[in-house]
Amino acid sequence: MWIVFALLAALATAIVITLSKAGIKNVDSSLAFAIQSVLILLVSWGVVLFQGNLPDVTKIERRAWLYLLVAGVITCVSSLLSFRALKLGNASQVSSLDKVSLVFAIILAVVFLKEKVNWQVIAGASLMAIGAVLIAMARQ
Repeated sequence: MWIVFALLAALATAIVITLSKAGIKNVDSSLAFAIQSVLILLVSWGVVLFQGNLPDVTKIERRAWLYLLVAGVITCVSSLLSFRALKLGNASQVSSLDKVSLVFAIILAVVFLKEKVNWQVIAGASLMAIGAVLIAMARQ
């Protein structure tokens, strides 16, 4: 089932990139992200309330809070950088280069989470990185 959710997330991300690029045409990229962030906040807490998970907030361990808070700050920085890149570049090129995050995620997972990788993961990540760079460098 995780594959279905991952593919749906990929589709949603593609739609977000397309709509965001259209939306920031005459809007400052930081302002556009701030507008989207308000909606992200409302929808995500709405889902938590709908699912009845609000009481679980008190059960989160201190270390998990730290990880989640730092990840939240980095998410904001990442999104601000992505919106700025979208403002300046083509959506297809920005989006493809953004996907090089896969390579970084694999490296970080190996180093910090002690995840194991095999030759298929290394080959696939290498091919994706090469493809992303080829798309990003393509002339329009």
